[in-house]
Amino acid sequence: MRERRATRRLSEWAKRRRGEEEKIINIEIMAEENDFLMKEAQILKALKTVFDPEIPVNVYDLGLIYEIAVDENKVARITMTLTAPNCPMADDLIADVRNMVGSITGVKDVDITLTFDPPWDKSMMSEEAKLELGFL
Repeated sequence: MRERRATRRLSEWAKRRRGEEEKIINIEIMAEENDFLMKEAQILKALKTVFDPEIPVNVYDLGLIYEIAVDENKVARITMTLTAPNCPMADDLIADVRNMVGSITGVKDVDITLTFDPPWDKSMMSEEAKLELGFL
């Protein structure tokens, strides 16, 4: 009888322990997701300070940023485009994006992929950018 009680108590303790471990794992996952969301918000804020030298709108609202990701090594990976493949300010614009995102605490490196697929067009701009440029 005592053995059954001890076994039952041990079994209940093991269930509680597993439950606590699952909670800890869930909290760690939530913390990682929260860290990513905070980094993403910081990256968006930084990108909104980078302006196309020929257009008075930031690169994010202009629709030049296609994807933002931060990997487990704290490398920010940004896929972006330009308003035109032969943009004379391409190198400066990419350097500005790299410098601004790279200045964020916790970002160890910035990997920028330049793509023209899909090609940029005015429909990719935010409403704010369209209003600023007189398209609305």
